[in-house]
Amino acid sequence: MGVLSSEVPSGVGSKGKIRLTSESHRHLLIKGARWAVEQGLGEPADLEKTESGGCIDGADPDLISQKAYERGRAQQGTLGSGNHFIEVQYVDEIYDQGVANALGLFSGQATVMIHTGSRGFGHQVCTDFLEVMERAVSKYHIELPDRELACAPFASSEAKDYLAAMRAAANYAWANRQCIMHWAREAFMKVFQSTPGQLGMSLIYDVAHNIAKVEDHIVDGKKRKLVVHRKGATRAFAPGHPDLPQAYRPFGQPVLIPGDMGRASFVLIGTEKAMEETFGSTCHGAGRVMSRHQAIRQAKGRSIWREMEDKGIIVRSAGRETLAEEMSEAYKDIANVVDVVHHAGISRKVARLRPLGVVKG
Repeated sequence: MGVLSSEVPSGVGSKGKIRLTSESHRHLLIKGARWAVEQGLGEPADLEKTESGGCIDGADPDLISQKAYERGRAQQGTLGSGNHFIEVQYVDEIYDQGVANALGLFSGQATVMIHTGSRGFGHQVCTDFLEVMERAVSKYHIELPDRELACAPFASSEAKDYLAAMRAAANYAWANRQCIMHWAREAFMKVFQSTPGQLGMSLIYDVAHNIAKVEDHIVDGKKRKLVVHRKGATRAFAPGHPDLPQAYRPFGQPVLIPGDMGRASFVLIGTEKAMEETFGSTCHGAGRVMSRHQAIRQAKGRSIWREMEDKGIIVRSAGRETLAEEMSEAYKDIANVVDVVHHAGISRKVARLRPLGVVKG
């Protein structure tokens, strides 16, 4: 875990190995993970198993503020703070052998799960456009049930600008995960003196869980074009969907649902029922039962890293408070959450992954 944590900078304000010029930053925002692969940070095959090929069209770098550019310039290729992580796991239970075979999963296999996004860049894009949306609410005389909400009509200039900026942030995130995946592979190469091919380190799937996308869905028996905003949710497209990689189309989309660092994560598969009932969506993770402040108070006087070590899990983090905030008790039991979506039929269990080592931002 020491090699992995040294290969990937993590935590608040961390700076990565990549130094973006103004020109390369713009190219990255347009090309996403494709940019990273062009820089030698991965293989073209990675893009085939990344949502939208690692790049969503329609990003406009001209709409990005100077502050967002400044925050993003040094953070490409870094792991975010809080609940973001790189986790080395092993497959300890298979629920659907046929789908597991199609995904390349088998019992006892070591896996690596990466959870991070667009870092300070995406956060700043959101902050900038919240102000725009708040003005739009007054401009278009929109009544909202909660003051925390903000919006604009889809056809308005404000909404079009926001979507173009958000797509740039999504592309930044896809590039970020691609870079981190490449360095994770390099860490394994160093430790095992072997190539990713020999180790069998190929991407299963990369999917967003905070993004608005224009999609076709059936509503009242008719196909309609909708904006589906998945915030803390993830796609669960059914078998046969044209947006899925050819290799997965007969089975459905891989769904990745992480738990907490002390228990488990799950791989599921998308279903037709999700398309019918939830616009092709399912949950993203376990969800918190304690605020971060509550968790820190609860962990006072405890050594979380040693408690994890006693369970056979090695942890590396940017700070002690991060481990307190992210301790298992702060989250719902992921097994219960996954059972709910499985029995509801909006995604179906394929495999359970247990943690061996965790790098926290």
